[in-house]
Amino acid sequence: MSPVLVGGIDVALLCFLAFFVFFIGLVIYLRREDRREGYPLEHEITGRLQPIDGFLQTAPQKSFRLPHGHGVVTAPTGGRDPLDFPARRVENFPGAPYVPTGNPLVDGVGPAAWCKRAKRPDLDWEGRPRILPLRLLNDFSIDPNDPDPRGFTIFGADEEPAGKVTDVWVDRTDHLIRYLEVLLPSGRTILVPMFQTVVLRDAGQVQTDALLAAQFADAPGLANPDQVTLEEEDRIQAYFGGGYLYATPERSEPLL
Repeated sequence: MSPVLVGGIDVALLCFLAFFVFFIGLVIYLRREDRREGYPLEHEITGRLQPIDGFLQTAPQKSFRLPHGHGVVTAPTGGRDPLDFPARRVENFPGAPYVPTGNPLVDGVGPAAWCKRAKRPDLDWEGRPRILPLRLLNDFSIDPNDPDPRGFTIFGADEEPAGKVTDVWVDRTDHLIRYLEVLLPSGRTILVPMFQTVVLRDAGQVQTDALLAAQFADAPGLANPDQVTLEEEDRIQAYFGGGYLYATPERSEPLL
């Protein structure tokens, strides 16, 4: 039997009550903290802001210091991101799907959507750019037993040539090839996500089923030829990922 402190209340019951009070407080704290971004909610049809009343209202403003001297971020800001994208709602009810009104790959709609992330490269623990072209990394090389795609021609989903691979971009933290640098016939250089390609060593080719060859021309470029920013990565991944739905009219239709 548990030791009795006062009549009818034992240590086990006190521990349970203490845990219950702590757990309720934790839930309230987390529900307040998760409202730092994305709140207040906005009604999808009318655009009116939905107030948050009671003790679950947004937590007080807090500042977060970013690593490697990249400043301070304060949340919540009290504002909202501008909502302006080339798409329309098919029906006028909450939850109705949107359909693009322009080129969804370029406009960033649906699976091709991207976020306005920081215009700086992703960094490793030492504050160095995490992803760099192999030409700038003297301590990295491609294993002789693996295919080296440099110099290979890349083909689109229509099996037409889209450009030539000139370099590979390496994630120096995970020791992986993240992107293929491709020179287009127009003279532009773009990055193609490595994990959306297949390297055929014997044929001297790289194939991707994400886009048609002609669609490579509108792929996002780089402001700096020797580094890729977080926002540029998001746009590149969105452009090629969106091709699995938008590259051809047939892909956006149901299978049945």
